[in-house]
Amino acid sequence: MDWYPLYNSLRIALISTAVIFFAGIFAAYYVAKAPRLVKGLLDVVFTLPLVLPPTVVGYLLLRLLGPTRPLGTLILDLFDVKLVMTWWSAVFATVVVSFPLMYRTARGAFESFDPDLAHAAQTLGRSNTWIFWRVRMPCCRQGILAGTVLAFARALGEYGATSMIAGYTPGRTATISTTVYQLWRTNNDALAFRWVMVNIAISAVVLMAVNLLERRNRTGRKEAAPC
Repeated sequence: MDWYPLYNSLRIALISTAVIFFAGIFAAYYVAKAPRLVKGLLDVVFTLPLVLPPTVVGYLLLRLLGPTRPLGTLILDLFDVKLVMTWWSAVFATVVVSFPLMYRTARGAFESFDPDLAHAAQTLGRSNTWIFWRVRMPCCRQGILAGTVLAFARALGEYGATSMIAGYTPGRTATISTTVYQLWRTNNDALAFRWVMVNIAISAVVLMAVNLLERRNRTGRKEAAPC
């Protein structure tokens, strides 16, 4: 059994999650403080990939990053790097598709934050950066961790956009999801079922982690925390 699809899926999911973590927190923090009209517009833009079919997301990415498109051509001419049909192409797809999960979860955590805590720290002369990392983030950590885990799970299982922008090449771009589909197409049900079970096992672990984080969050709120 070739384990490359598992390695590649984990690599793509981990890189995507790292990007989504910082981008999602940044977007959620500023959208939560934005005026109502701006918040509504940005919320639609950032959440749109969550409701669009993954194949539509993949098509739009191909229109943007394809070798015959302006951005894809520019990168190819400057760095001799293709942005599609490589393993890292899947990172673009998984970032776009998984970002809304991190963004919406983090935004909900920031919106539930008690602003009086930030005001109290400001009266003590603390900077906004200090308040963000030492006050706001610890209070919102459970929601942010839950969003991170969900984004990782979504990135790990992404198929539609990934298959369009990265394709399927054994040993190069294959992921668990694309491998299952290709094995099914070739009537290799036994091996396809093995990969399905691997994916189910990983997803179950992720869901248990999310449930644990939610349980700890509820317990922490009941116990004395001012956050």
